[in-house]
Amino acid sequence: MTPETILTNALLVLPDRVQPGTLVLREGRIAEVQPGRSQLASALDLEGDHLIPGVVDVHTDNLERQVQPRSLARWPSRSAFLSHDAQTAAAGVTTVLDALCLGDLGFDAERTETFLNGVKDLDALAPTGLLKSEHFLHLRCELPAADLLPLLETVADHPAVRLVSLMDHTPGVGQYVDIDRYRQMRQRGGKSVEEVERRIRELVEQRARLRDPQRRALLDRLAHRDMPLASHDDWNAAEIEENAADGILISEFPVSRMAAEAAHRHGMKIIAGAPNIVRGGSHSGNVAAADLLRSGLVDVFASDYVPPAMIEAAWRAVSETGISLPAAVATITDAPARMLRMADRGRIEAGLRADLVRIRPLGEMPVIRAVWRGGERVA
Repeated sequence: MTPETILTNALLVLPDRVQPGTLVLREGRIAEVQPGRSQLASALDLEGDHLIPGVVDVHTDNLERQVQPRSLARWPSRSAFLSHDAQTAAAGVTTVLDALCLGDLGFDAERTETFLNGVKDLDALAPTGLLKSEHFLHLRCELPAADLLPLLETVADHPAVRLVSLMDHTPGVGQYVDIDRYRQMRQRGGKSVEEVERRIRELVEQRARLRDPQRRALLDRLAHRDMPLASHDDWNAAEIEENAADGILISEFPVSRMAAEAAHRHGMKIIAGAPNIVRGGSHSGNVAAADLLRSGLVDVFASDYVPPAMIEAAWRAVSETGISLPAAVATITDAPARMLRMADRGRIEAGLRADLVRIRPLGEMPVIRAVWRGGERVA
């Protein structure tokens, strides 16, 4: 790393304004935030491009898509992890929580292998210095799954775990409250009508038997970690009430306005999917994130399944909802950093990490031109 890097002639997206200015980076940190343009010959001219903090992604399933690029083609896990890392960095994501699923409900057995290999690969790659983004773990815990608790035990004390979400993908609740839609999805995936109907009956019975005791066991097992907990795909006010009573203060991807409003009343932070903004709505027929944002019901965007959606969603949020660019950028930088209790990143401010993204708008499309993590160019 060079002793000092000067980035000048940039539009700095600060917490409360956009300002032409210069950054001085030293030892991986932002040393100075200066107005105006540097005349030093060593300064890198950013040609009037925007400069925002490095993106903090609290939930991405992108690793799963690199491991299994096609339904019958599984990729070697270490290679897949490195591809995932390169893609997140190129998307301006300098801090990423790899969302790995714990528990199989009978249709996604490959996810267990992805979870086990993902933790192993992170442990092997993180110390090498080869990863472009900084990776942590987000445990997606499938409450009614019979294998949840044994899998949780393998990683409950892992230092990279920074967020845990409680999920329930049983047909008839949450994301799959529309059982007819669930049936069609499984049949499109190649399952017979008879197999889908049998599995629905089994999963409903399994949920009645396992969901509540395993929820309590999970909360008890993680109590010592004092980390943020999220609920996933909240769909009604009663579910929000239960979560609030258990100290769960994050609602991730609420599927209805009613759930988002209930979460807001309880002071929960709300995560929405960035692809929902970019595509103009939910891919699964749930509430539109833009509508929630206009109503003040979104605090953080996550990439969900498309890392490049993060920065594009922030830019689109400005044009589609009327919020300011600093407020939109905060949903993918400062707000998620605070949610994860990472006080050293998320803003352009002296003393914080030099995680930065250079962006040039092409019409309304933000084009990423460079990415720095800890002051080092990574993309």
